[in-house]
Amino acid sequence: MRIAVLGGGNGSFAAAGDFALAGHEVRLWRRDAGAIADLVANGSVIAVKDHAGRHEARLALATVDMAAAVGGAELILCPAPAFAQADIAAALAPHLTAGQVVFLPPATFGSMIFAQAAQKAGTAAGVAFAETGTLPWLARKHGPHEVAITVRAKHLPVGTFPLSAGARALDVIGAAFPGVVTSCGDALSGALMNAGPIIHPPLIVMNAGPIEHFERWDIHKEGTQAAIRRVTDRLDAERMRVREALGYGAPHFPLADHYAREGAEWMYGRGSHDRLTDSGDWREALVLTEHRYMREDLLLGLSFLVSVAELAGIETPLARAFLAVGRAICADAGEIRSRTLADFGLGGLDRARLQRLLSEGFA
Repeated sequence: MRIAVLGGGNGSFAAAGDFALAGHEVRLWRRDAGAIADLVANGSVIAVKDHAGRHEARLALATVDMAAAVGGAELILCPAPAFAQADIAAALAPHLTAGQVVFLPPATFGSMIFAQAAQKAGTAAGVAFAETGTLPWLARKHGPHEVAITVRAKHLPVGTFPLSAGARALDVIGAAFPGVVTSCGDALSGALMNAGPIIHPPLIVMNAGPIEHFERWDIHKEGTQAAIRRVTDRLDAERMRVREALGYGAPHFPLADHYAREGAEWMYGRGSHDRLTDSGDWREALVLTEHRYMREDLLLGLSFLVSVAELAGIETPLARAFLAVGRAICADAGEIRSRTLADFGLGGLDRARLQRLLSEGFA
């Protein structure tokens, strides 16, 4: 299959390397011309390290030319941070063609950003947009041409826009992720599977002191203590109540399953948290006001959850509290961004009209 991967971060390198190793024709696009030139000079090869060793993955193309990257691609995958989605969507939209599938893992309802950009460009017809609840890889770049993959996802619940295109989209995404993709309904259901706004706000806010004190800090190891876990479970309960109020059925993939040693498997399967902390790759320098856990998961993710909860008539006191504290932490860090249904231009829709849009698309 021909796959275009957009972005140059941890997830994009993991995707490009893994897909190439699986035999797909992979084209990598990123905006950084210098980094692309460096990768091309390296033979367009990404080194992938995992439990089985080190593997060299050769890409079909590494480019700053969006048209060249996505032309003829069946699947376009963009694991970029949510705050980068609008710019990438605007660059991609003019080049989309009917039959393509745009997949964002995860997205905070970013599938709607890409769909609206395509609608504005006149290219939305026949294109499906989809998102899931987590990045399919726990991965970190170890250099400009190397990525380490600690865990690969075992379950990817995918929501699609429009829902009417779901079967076709799932077939294409499933070909790239064989055996792990299931439908969770429409794109809003997919957005409400996003684990980032649940796991990361308690970790980054409740560990704010150590994060600012220590040069490097692993919030998933020293920072994941029992008190924080109890708060995370309560925050996740708010997310699941919103899903249920909107009529989305189980499985909701409760985050507690990520840490559990028995019972239902979470998206990364059993033991993934231990493998993450054992890798040492998440012991890093964190800047509270700049890290994606704050900018993406707290400011954007929780503002989105709160706005959808309002539509569903569900109280979300913990989501609101973390959002307020996060905004206070970032008060002197420039513009405070949010992502609400109103920001999408959907604030005036009642539940029935929103669900009709999600099902049928812009037509």
